[in-house]
Amino acid sequence: MNLLVVGATGTLGRQVVRRALDEGHQVRCLVRSPRKAAFLKEWGAELVQGDLTAPETLKPALEGVTAVIDAATSRATDSLTIKQVDWDGQVSLIQAAAAAGVERFIFFSILDAQNFPNVPLMEIKRCTELFLAESGLKYTILRPCGFMQGLIGQYAIPILDKQAVWITGESSPIAYMDTQDVAKFAVRALEVPETENKTFPVVGTRAWGAYEIIRLCERSSGKEAKIARLPLNLLRTVRQILRFFQWGWNVSDRLAFTEVLANGKPLDAPMDEVYQVFGLDPKETTTLEAYMQDYFSRIMKKLKEIEFEKDKAKKKKKTPFKTQ
Repeated sequence: MNLLVVGATGTLGRQVVRRALDEGHQVRCLVRSPRKAAFLKEWGAELVQGDLTAPETLKPALEGVTAVIDAATSRATDSLTIKQVDWDGQVSLIQAAAAAGVERFIFFSILDAQNFPNVPLMEIKRCTELFLAESGLKYTILRPCGFMQGLIGQYAIPILDKQAVWITGESSPIAYMDTQDVAKFAVRALEVPETENKTFPVVGTRAWGAYEIIRLCERSSGKEAKIARLPLNLLRTVRQILRFFQWGWNVSDRLAFTEVLANGKPLDAPMDEVYQVFGLDPKETTTLEAYMQDYFSRIMKKLKEIEFEKDKAKKKKKTPFKTQ
């Protein structure tokens, strides 16, 4: 297919691009900065400069496109708000895709979004699902709940650096999934008619709590974690204060997501039927144990190599020069 990937430079989007190219699709990427997306071009994708918040850039990007995989979402560091990107931008994209006669539209939502109307991102995802369903496009909605890649910065790196791992007490367990596996479902949906106009959870092999992940990292790294607890009430207070300042709206909306983690209910869903519909083998899905073991094996090997080179340099420096 001639495929347009939106959000292609993100953690998930880049894996979608990689998977689609590997399976022989012609891939075009809508990017704000071609320079920052140069690696996608090196992989074999076509880059088209544009922005969800600039609707006039969407029509040229969709010319000749038969399917869209939409992995775009706002980031906490963006100057744009969640509403501007995840609602206004998504509405513009869906309307432009329908006008362009796109045959399939794959959209990434969030698991259980309908259960959290007071969390801005969750409510916007729910509304976008409804808007897409009424657009006339043949769609597939995928609902992940957390990516393994995000755990590296949250848990693995602080433990290796002997820094504090911040947690909010007894947070809800989450069924994290490797973005490479999530990408498999997105690209596979293009080829399976049974996925048309349906919604599916896309989650990992089981839900993991914060303390379980910390213990896993400790076993894999051989290092002990320093745990720091952040009271949920403090986060709520900070969120309310930030709402008074326009520059703090985006961060405030992101902090609202802690309410999802604090409700105590696991973010998880049964996947047996999903694997059957997509024709994928659950045994090929990466477990969190395997993902973390692979990460720590690679990083510990690299650290040993660096230490070896340092020792070698020290010994060379201490060795006196021989005189004739």
